[in-house]
Amino acid sequence: MIRKIFLFLLLINTFLFCSSKEELKKQIDNLLTSLPLSTVPAIIIYNPQTRDTIYSINATETMIPASNTKLFTTAAALNLMGENYNLSTKIFTDGKIKNGILDGNLFIKGYGNSVFTEQDLKKMIRELKVKGIKKIRGNVIGDDSFFDEDYFRDDWIIDELDNVNLPAISALVLDRNRMPVREKVRIRKGRRMRIKYINAYKNVSNPPLYAAQVLKKDLARNGIKVFGIAEKGITPAKAKILSESGILLKDLIKIINKHSDNFLAECLFKTIGAVYAHTQGNAFYSTQAVMKFIKDNGIYSDSTSLVDGSGLSRYDFVTVGAIAGVLEKMYFDQKNFQAYLNSLSIAGVDGTLRYRMIGTPAENNFHGKTGTLSGISSLSGYLIRPNGNDLIVSILFHYQYDSANYYRGIENRIVEELAEWK
Repeated sequence: MIRKIFLFLLLINTFLFCSSKEELKKQIDNLLTSLPLSTVPAIIIYNPQTRDTIYSINATETMIPASNTKLFTTAAALNLMGENYNLSTKIFTDGKIKNGILDGNLFIKGYGNSVFTEQDLKKMIRELKVKGIKKIRGNVIGDDSFFDEDYFRDDWIIDELDNVNLPAISALVLDRNRMPVREKVRIRKGRRMRIKYINAYKNVSNPPLYAAQVLKKDLARNGIKVFGIAEKGITPAKAKILSESGILLKDLIKIINKHSDNFLAECLFKTIGAVYAHTQGNAFYSTQAVMKFIKDNGIYSDSTSLVDGSGLSRYDFVTVGAIAGVLEKMYFDQKNFQAYLNSLSIAGVDGTLRYRMIGTPAENNFHGKTGTLSGISSLSGYLIRPNGNDLIVSILFHYQYDSANYYRGIENRIVEELAEWK
């Protein structure tokens, strides 16, 4: 008798689940009917615990992911390096310190630390002073040989159409490879033109040389005299480390994903290549590393082609099935999932989702990555549900009409419907 009651309740629950799933499908379908006919939607909603696909449309359609590309970049980085990998900037010497004099050269070498600033540099100089250094008889040398010298995305992406003016992507970075300048601007007041000077930034063309020049200048300001010149070069293998500054990978990807930082994403992309190949990092090795991560983990890879780490390129191609595959892989990665989840924007709370889904059940519960290019809008991530039935969501729109805000509104509505779904 008890067994019959149990089977009856199981059938009722199954019927109710199927019924509610059909209702949800209808609600999403109704939202999509409002789209212009030329719009191409691709959506997958998936329960990783039960392996149940809740909703799917065009899941294997080739799409341009925009900044959803960063989901692949940061997942591959965590998988390859681990959340506590230290991306660093180091100061070396090939000489000896005696009586306050460093008889040799000073080298500053970058290992993909893309958030390194002049304030960090000044802290390192204070460490040199603690070591008793008052004079340097050699040169100050900047070394960015951890990456190649293809500093700009159109150096490694053939016929790249993107015209976003990112600073140089290099292994040695100082202040995002931008230098402060005073710019003269003309302001019209009635019939008169007024000249005004404003603080601005100019992209650096030679990152290692610039870093060496700033280091030499700051050493002098801190009472350490340098007899030599600032130049670009290579750190000898036997050079001794004097100081180090860095950021952990788990902290870097938080900035990249929450704020969709393209410059930092491209620097991390090159770092992946260097760590993967155990040689000078370049975009070819980076692409190989990301694609190997996809294939090794059984992630759907048909039509997947990634040429950068940021998603700025229109030569990046994925499917929402592949995005869902990456999200699922990371969901079950006990070592790296928390760092990955923490890197994503939280609806109504922070990052690029700070002002979205406020006052809805999705607020504070949806952790995701946005993406926007002209004619493209994307949103993918995790809906954390109180009953433990978390959902993986990936939504991509290619469109010709209406604005990006219109499509963000549709994305919001879909996630909100899921958050309300019982």
